[in-house]
Amino acid sequence: MTEQKKRIGIFEKYLTLWVALGIAAGIALGHFGGEGIEVLSNMEVFRVNIPVAVLIWLMIYPMMLQVDFSSIKNIKKRPKGIVLMEHSYRAFSFLLSYPWLRGLSPKSG
Repeated sequence: MTEQKKRIGIFEKYLTLWVALGIAAGIALGHFGGEGIEVLSNMEVFRVNIPVAVLIWLMIYPMMLQVDFSSIKNIKKRPKGIVLMEHSYRAFSFLLSYPWLRGLSPKSG
């Protein structure tokens, strides 16, 4: 059996450059876009910016397509990752909600 080298594409190879160019383009668009950009920033539902939410969803969706959902049935054999994630999630959620529970949120005046 011959082993083929896995080659990365040009997008993956220069990902840092694409991210930097995207950040620069966003800054330039915000600086030179004027009031047209303000329309985008006012598109909110429950304090969630809709254009940003759509772009994040478009970024994550291809990764979701690569998830092997058939492997979920084997989770009981090696649950360490799920247990670690669950405990991390609970600790992080508590840290984020603690000021709110104590009445110390920035909006409490």
